Amino acid sequence: MEPLELVLVLFTAVVAAAVAALVVVRATRRSDGGVSGQPPSGAAGGDQAGAELQRAVDTLVTVAGEQLDARTRTGAAHLEARKELIDAELERMRATLAEVTGLIQRIDAERAGQLGQVSAQLEGVARAHAELGRTTATLTQALTNAQARGQWGERMAEDVLRAAGFVEGVNYRTQVTTRTGSRPDVTFLLPGDRVVHMDVKFPLAGYLELLDADTEVERDRARDGFLRAARARVRELAQRGYIDEQDGTLDVVLLFIPNEQVHAFVHEQDPALLDDALAQRVVLCSPSTLFAVLAVLRQAVDSFALERASDEILQLLAGFADQWARFTDQLDKVGRGLETTQRAYESLAGTRRTQLERQLDRVEELRSQRGVAALVGEDQRPRVVALGGGDSDDGRSEASAGSLAPKAGRPAEAVGNDG
Repeated sequence: MEPLELVLVLFTAVVAAAVAALVVVRATRRSDGGVSGQPPSGAAGGDQAGAELQRAVDTLVTVAGEQLDARTRTGAAHLEARKELIDAELERMRATLAEVTGLIQRIDAERAGQLGQVSAQLEGVARAHAELGRTTATLTQALTNAQARGQWGERMAEDVLRAAGFVEGVNYRTQVTTRTGSRPDVTFLLPGDRVVHMDVKFPLAGYLELLDADTEVERDRARDGFLRAARARVRELAQRGYIDEQDGTLDVVLLFIPNEQVHAFVHEQDPALLDDALAQRVVLCSPSTLFAVLAVLRQAVDSFALERASDEILQLLAGFADQWARFTDQLDKVGRGLETTQRAYESLAGTRRTQLERQLDRVEELRSQRGVAALVGEDQRPRVVALGGGDSDDGRSEASAGSLAPKAGRPAEAVGNDG
């Protein structure tokens, strides 16, 4: 219980007690006067008691009022403090509520945007699904026609060939008549004038009936019919003469199945069909396995081209080696001729030059003795020109030039005496 409520209860109890005492005193006076018919002898004492009781009640009321005022002020202070706390808490709650409200609004906006995106995506998926349904229906109608199925298989084969980098007329040809009169859909050109044939027609009608079957009995019947048709197709292809050694074909023929699901279904439902087809030299190819086969063929062609280029390079190297041998022989002959010429030159520039220089020296001595003037100037005197460019030849040339020049330091008296 709160202090203010306790004070109020206490004050109410005191006032009630005082009122009760006053009522009892008056009732006692009234009863005493009614019995004797005269004023009681103790009236003065009763009045005095009533006055004292009145004073006590007044005092009690005063004290209770003072305490009530004090309690009221204290309670008001507590209430004000609590009000401030409550106001602060309410303010914090308002701020928190505002943040929560803003967060909820942002979440609602983001959710609305996401819902719009999801709705747009769902609409796109619905449109794509409807388009796929129309395409599937069109494809189903097209595949019910045998000619359309053949064209579809050829188109799928062309896509795989294009993806593998094959070029028509360079790497393969279509609808080429063989020596036996058969016409395979695709003929791959291999090195060494070899070829390998491929047929793209496969019985898909039974598989379509299997997909359209409603009951288990119909599905079993359609499955058995489809597998029988596939085996019959393998036997027919093996007997068409696509494998002809005289025509330069490989000992295998390719049967293209234009759908991965159909290829997997055949292997799953009739695993022995693959072995039987290989025994008849027929290779079943789905789009992915055909791509792998084409990669092997392309590698074989590239390897053959590289080998042929290597052979040509080796032949050129052999021709170069022959020409090099001839060149070295001629070079050796020229070298031997140059050596002979060199020896002849050295003989001329050595012994013959020395002999000539001695004769010239004698002529010069005779001219000096006779006092005959030189008919040519110093720069016009004959010289022996060296053919070689070496140091030794230069030395001999200088010696020759010096020998043909006038002898410096010869005494003039010798000339006079000879004269």
